[in-house]
Amino acid sequence: MQKRTFLHTAVAVAALGASGIALAQDNVFKIGLILPMTGQQATTGRQIEAAAKLWMAQNGDTVAGKKVQLILKDDGSVPANTRRLAQELAVNDKVNVLAGMGITPSALAVAPIATQSKTPLVVMAAATSSITEASPFIIRTSFTLPQASVALADWAPKNGIKSVVTLVSDYGPGIDAEKFFAERFLFNGGKVNDKLRVPLANPDFAPFLQKVRDLKPDALFVFVPSGAGSALMKQFAERGMDKAGIRLIGTGDVTDDDLLPEMGDVALGVVTSHHYSTDHNSPANKKFVDAFQKANKGLRPNFMAVGGYDGMRVIYEALKKTGGKGGGEALVTAMKGQIFESPRGPVFIDAQTRDVVHNIYLRKVEKKNGQLWNVEFDVIKDVKDPGKTK
Repeated sequence: MQKRTFLHTAVAVAALGASGIALAQDNVFKIGLILPMTGQQATTGRQIEAAAKLWMAQNGDTVAGKKVQLILKDDGSVPANTRRLAQELAVNDKVNVLAGMGITPSALAVAPIATQSKTPLVVMAAATSSITEASPFIIRTSFTLPQASVALADWAPKNGIKSVVTLVSDYGPGIDAEKFFAERFLFNGGKVNDKLRVPLANPDFAPFLQKVRDLKPDALFVFVPSGAGSALMKQFAERGMDKAGIRLIGTGDVTDDDLLPEMGDVALGVVTSHHYSTDHNSPANKKFVDAFQKANKGLRPNFMAVGGYDGMRVIYEALKKTGGKGGGEALVTAMKGQIFESPRGPVFIDAQTRDVVHNIYLRKVEKKNGQLWNVEFDVIKDVKDPGKTK
């Protein structure tokens, strides 16, 4: 009799324990953050991870009764890795949201998983226009290359630049940058002497820059991913391009705030167009930069950090709006249409495209207090992605 009672008690305790674990798991909201923490794009991973952790430190790790858990995975910017990690996070860890995506091929590799598992995918870095069209569960908080490229193509012909050569990394964002810059520059009466594409992996810019020097355009328009700007700038100086009278212009990736202090005086005067500069003059940005640097041993936040920081905001606000009860479809619906003040300025998540709408700033590299900064001198407000307005 005692044995039977003991067994009944043991089963009851086990059942209670199992239900307790299930209840505890129900109260956890998991974000699977996949980033390149190693390899060529490691600076992107470092910036987004730091920004996500800063958001959580400032806003707490409990939202709408749910304990928020960040699960970080390193994909090394290898799309096959990204896909495998996303599958594991969706199936084994049962994450509520997937996020990160350092480069376009990674985001596109995960899109089918987001669709099949009905898991929101918050793209915090990758910037090819078509990404949000790859799954109805994708929301983007970074930017698109067409947004940045068109603004510069409008500015250049009004500022003494009549001919250009374009030089871009040979993958989705680079092709977007080349296409939208060249089309708009030609429309504005400019001339494109040549279009050059550099391999994404282990690029050697030297032979391409020599060709540019031989073509003698007024300016070289450049897109390279975050992390590659220092190498390009170094080789630009070594080839004496600036002394040959060829101006360097590009999207803001090339003068990445994270790497700009190390680029030296060759970067002075480089004009870029982008959605964020560490030097952006607003109370929200000053507060963000101060907190970020304090938490990360003086590291400057760059545009990737802002994509991660705003991505966490969008996730938190969606979780609040659904009262902590919504599944993937409800969360995506709650992410659409969000309007808020970001360190970059005003941001709107377009409900139709699920893409970010924000200001694009024209900036010039200047020295202040002995350091290089991307100093904004003009703004185009509320820029939608031109890749989706046709």
